[in-house]
This record gives sequence, C-alpha cells and structure tokens, in this order.
Amino acid sequence: MERYEIFDRIMVTDGLMRGRPTIRGLRFLVSDVLELLASGMSEAQILEEHPILEREDIKAALLYSAQKVDDDLVDD
Repeated sequence: MERYEIFDRIMVTDGLMRGRPTIRGLRFLVSDVLELLASGMSEAQILEEHPILEREDIKAALLYSAQKVDDDLVDD
C-alpha cells in the first residue's frame, strides 16, 4: 500500500468527533486505535473486536501518528 493511500484513510471532518482525526470518516478515532495497541492488543484482536476496522486502518493510524510526532518536533 502506497503512503498516499494510507493517508486517504485518515480524515478530519468539522463536526465529526470534534474535528479529531478519524478512520475513514467513521466515528472511530485514530487515538482509539493507538490506545488499543498500547493496551497490548494485537492487530488480529483489534480487527476481531472491531469489525468496522481494516488492517490498513491500523497501519494508517500508526503512520499518521508517526508523521504528526515528526511534524511537531522542535529543533533546539
């Protein structure tokens, strides 16, 4: 999957989830995916418990988050 295709899965929509980044415009936040991973859930477990998600959504959430961290870094 190309990088641009991954970012097509992350949407910020005014009025939806207070403008926070969501997966494919659904009511599923990127931060929720990250919290599930941080809690120790595997990709397979997340997909099983949340059938609305797709494997590429998890990858997109990780890549989006990595990009945001990189963009927010301040040079000393």
